[in-house]
Amino acid sequence: MTAGISDAIKKDHREIEDYYNKILASPTDEEKIMWQNQFTWELARHSIGEELVVYPQFEKKLPDGRNMADKDRQEHLSVKEQLKAFQNMGPSDPQFEPTLKALMKDLSKHIKEEESDDLPKLEDNLTTEESEDLSKSFGRTKMFVPSRSHPSAPDKPPFETAVGLMTAPIDHLADLFRKWPHTSGMPNPSTK
Repeated sequence: MTAGISDAIKKDHREIEDYYNKILASPTDEEKIMWQNQFTWELARHSIGEELVVYPQFEKKLPDGRNMADKDRQEHLSVKEQLKAFQNMGPSDPQFEPTLKALMKDLSKHIKEEESDDLPKLEDNLTTEESEDLSKSFGRTKMFVPSRSHPSAPDKPPFETAVGLMTAPIDHLADLFRKWPHTSGMPNPSTK
C-alpha cells in the first residue's frame, strides 16, 4: 500500500529538519557543505513539488483552497529567497548559520501550519486512492524539478512547470560537481 500525500510530505519535512540539524552539528566545513547541499536539494524539490501537485488540489477540493494555496505560495517565496541566499554561502561566511536559522524558523512555522491545518483539511476531502495517487505524483514530480532555489521563477501553473523543466537540467548538471554526504538517503545527481 502506498502512503498518502500527508505522509509523503511529513516524511520530507522530517528529512529537511534532520539535514538542518546535521548542518549545525557538523564538525568540519566540508561536512557542513555536504549537508548544506543535501538540505538545499531536498527543500527546493519539496517546495516545487508541493506547488505543482498539492496546492492545485487545495484550490480544487477545498472551499477556501485558493486562499490557502496563495498563502502557502507566499510563504514558499520567502523561504526560497532565504534558501537562494543560503545555498550560495560558505560555512566561513558569518551569515551562514544566522541565515540558516532564520530560514528554518520561517520554514518551521509553515511546516506546523501545513501539518496541523492544511493537510488534514485536504485529506478530509480526498479518498484514500486519491491521496495515494497524489503521493505518487508528488514523488515523481520531485524527480524532474530544479534542485536549487529559483525564487524569481513563476509558482503557478502552467508557467512554473515550463520554467522548472528548463531550469532542472542545469541544476542537475551542477549537482554533479557538488559535495554530498555519504548516506543511503543521498541524492545521486547522475541518476536524478
